[in-house]
This record gives sequence, C-alpha cells and structure tokens, in this order.
Amino acid sequence: MAQKKSGAQLWAEYILAYSLVAALRFLPRVAAEQVAFGAAKLLDKAVPRLRRIARQNLAMALPELDAAKREQIADGTFRSIGRLLLAIARFPSLRTSNIGQWIAYEGLEHYAAAKQKGRGILVATAHLGNWELSAFAHALLTEPMHVMVRPLDNLLIDRLVEERRTLSGNHLIFKRDAARAVLKALRNNEAVGILMDQNTSESEGVFIDFFGKQACAGSGFVKLAYRSQAPVVPGFALWDEQRKRYVLRFYPAIELTGDERTDTQRIHSFLERTVRRYPDQWMWIHRRWKTRPTGEAPFY
Repeated sequence: MAQKKSGAQLWAEYILAYSLVAALRFLPRVAAEQVAFGAAKLLDKAVPRLRRIARQNLAMALPELDAAKREQIADGTFRSIGRLLLAIARFPSLRTSNIGQWIAYEGLEHYAAAKQKGRGILVATAHLGNWELSAFAHALLTEPMHVMVRPLDNLLIDRLVEERRTLSGNHLIFKRDAARAVLKALRNNEAVGILMDQNTSESEGVFIDFFGKQACAGSGFVKLAYRSQAPVVPGFALWDEQRKRYVLRFYPAIELTGDERTDTQRIHSFLERTVRRYPDQWMWIHRRWKTRPTGEAPFY
C-alpha cells in the first residue's frame, strides 16, 4: 500500500508543478519545449521505476525489436510527456485563432457522420499522443465535449489541471457518477471522451488479448455503448514530426456485436494497431498488464 503523503510534501509538489507550468506558459515556445523535455528527462531519472516498467512492457509487447530500438521508444515516451506538459501549460493562451499552430484535423467526417445519428458519440481514446490537447482543441474547433477523468493523487495539482481542462468549454465527468452523467450527455447527442487503455481489476473488466498477452480491460465502455446505442468512434491526437504539430485523427465507428468480450477486444485491437504505428507516443510507463488471470504469476 502506498504511503500517504504529508501536507508539506503535497504543497511542495504543487509549488514545483505550478512553477513549471508558469515557465512553460510564458517562455518563448522553442525555449519552453526544451524546458518541457528537460522536465520529462528529470522525471525519468528521479523515478527510475517508470523506465523499468517501460522496459518490461516493451520487451513483452515488441520482442521482435532489439534492446536499442526499444530504448528509443521509451525515450520517445518521455518526450511525449514533455509535449503534453507544454500543451497543458499553454491552454490559457490558446484560442480558435491560434490553435491551428498546435493541431490539425483528419477524419472529422467520421465524427460528423456519428453525430448525425443523434445518439451521442463515445470517443474511444487512450494515453497516446496528446489526449489533453485533443479534447481541448476539439472544443474550440468543433464543439465542447464531456471528458471522463480520475483525480490525481495530489488534489492541489489536480485542481490546477482540472481548471485548464475546462477552459475551452469541456465538461468533466468523475467516476462517482460516471454512468449516469455519460448516458445523460449521450441522450443530448453530445460526445463523451473516455480513456480506455488502463489496467483494471477483474471485477470491473474482462481479459482480452493485447500485444499477445492477456490484459484486463474495463468492460464499462461497451456496456455504455449497448445501453445508449451511441457510435464508438476512435480518436487520437498524434504528433507529426514533419508538420511539427499534432493531428487529431478520427476513424470510422467500430461496429459492435453485442458480446462484451468480443467488442472490448475489437476496441483494443484497434488501439494496438494504432500504438504499433506510433509506439513512442504511448504511455509504456503504465503497468498495463498488472491484473493477471487467476493462478498466473505477477508480471511486474
């Protein structure tokens, strides 16, 4: 069980986070990028277990790659965290007039087609690329949406992040009233973005194949889809190195069968294919395969 942090430690973390966010917001962008990448490198060095988890995950998921290539992907994960930090810090300065410097659309027609059905949209997204910027920018460029979130361990930092998440008009949905709030939004033909790539307990999910190994995935997502009949549209904001900005890509709606395990697998198979295309933008530092089937040895 994790040791509870003292009030002094929570405030120290908050002051550090607030100072970093302020610096990233007001520095010239090129300098701010370097500071953001430096902060991500510092996180890598200060919390070595994150790199260890990434190495374990990558060795299992991508065994066909040599150790040097997998290390490059892990490096990319931390660079992706740096870009995420920079974007969040800049949210108060982003408007419809300048958001195009940060992100562009591809596949918006898939979102529009789902919207026309009148049953709302479940946007299946993940900790891939910049999930924070995708929702923020979509609210400026198209329409606000609802975003399901879980509080950060440090509630002081959590309030700082929550404030930025709602600046462009988005609405937050918290776990305590998630199902009711999601269904209400869908009945109003609104979109709800849900991060669906995290480990969950066996009581809340089903085991599916993810990178060739059993992973426990939350089944609440497809249950909401069944109850609402809302289309499930994948969407990710992915960094394009040539354009030097993100591209928010929406994909055609995933057809569901009505079988909980089959449909959860379909969504995660789509995610796996996308992660394989952009491996250095996924959060390999998460213990994604923590929950194991009964009788199987722990992975971590």
